[in-house]
Amino acid sequence: MLITQQPVFRRFWYPVIPINQLAEGPKSFTLLQQKIVVWLDAEGKPAAAEDRCCHRTAQLSLGKVVDGYIACPYHGWQFDGCGTCVHVPQLTENEPIPQTYQVKAFHCAERYGYAWVCLDEPLIPIPEIPEASEADFRQVHEFYEPWKVAGLRVMENELDLAHPTFVHTTTFGSADHPIPDDLKLTETEWGLHVFGVLGVVNPELQQQNLKMENRDTVRTLDMDWYMPFTIRLRINYPNGLSHIVVNTMTPIDDGTSQMVQFALRNDTEADTPAADVIAFDRAVTLEDKTILESTDPDVPLRAALEQHMMTDKPGLVMRKKIAALLKAHGEVEQTRHIHRMGDLEAERLSLEATVSAGRG
Repeated sequence: MLITQQPVFRRFWYPVIPINQLAEGPKSFTLLQQKIVVWLDAEGKPAAAEDRCCHRTAQLSLGKVVDGYIACPYHGWQFDGCGTCVHVPQLTENEPIPQTYQVKAFHCAERYGYAWVCLDEPLIPIPEIPEASEADFRQVHEFYEPWKVAGLRVMENELDLAHPTFVHTTTFGSADHPIPDDLKLTETEWGLHVFGVLGVVNPELQQQNLKMENRDTVRTLDMDWYMPFTIRLRINYPNGLSHIVVNTMTPIDDGTSQMVQFALRNDTEADTPAADVIAFDRAVTLEDKTILESTDPDVPLRAALEQHMMTDKPGLVMRKKIAALLKAHGEVEQTRHIHRMGDLEAERLSLEATVSAGRG
């Protein structure tokens, strides 16, 4: 599936820029191949628009924010969060600004410390992460970086409890537990809930982070997938600690995603410094990144185009639900796999025709 060729994905929210970065000035981002500019308005709320001035197409992100308006770096035209031009320095005070002086604006909101953007009319709200509003949990911002991988590959990986033994060999993967002890799936309207139990190893850094001296332990996992590319992974340990990873793979283009990840924990900085939490999760994500960036970003929704096993059930449900989403919005899956199948069929027919002609 080539996501940039499926318009329905423009109707979901994605985190694009950490709010603290916008304090420095406007920032550019490419979301689903759409170049956007994001800035803070006069009330300190994020706003987003096409990163292209309607006058002479200069990048607005190269400009500056003036009284909450984004000012074009080329001729100083200023636009508000709705894309309306509010000031043209070249007009006299009594001259009205033509209504055609507009740039395309997008839905934009702040949540969890990030500016989230939706390029079209939203189908559903920004994913609700309950622990983010609970007093017992603190938030640790972890990673904001581009990965050369399709978001769906990462979503499947997060719910794949067979890969830790082979991928996470230096962090938590256990050779004694190549499959989960338990795996249950419950579909939701816009996603999937997965319950799993997995035996893991507990290396020295993680022993410090978890305040557990055991060399081996068990992870009880409550995992939620929010369509299309957000995962909430709650890991519960026997000592009562909960470590929650929230990961969104914001699509830049068909083969690149912006990895946005933060953690939520029911302990304190005094218990476990954020730097130590990040250090362990960094090691885990780099193990994943190496493998995931080697995969084909064109993830086929048709199950027959790849092989599967029991622990792939969550990923297969994801593909089924996305296929249903496309169908509900009158879309046909766009994928190189279908093109390749067409080429092979054409070759077969050509070969048959050649053989038939030879016989004649």
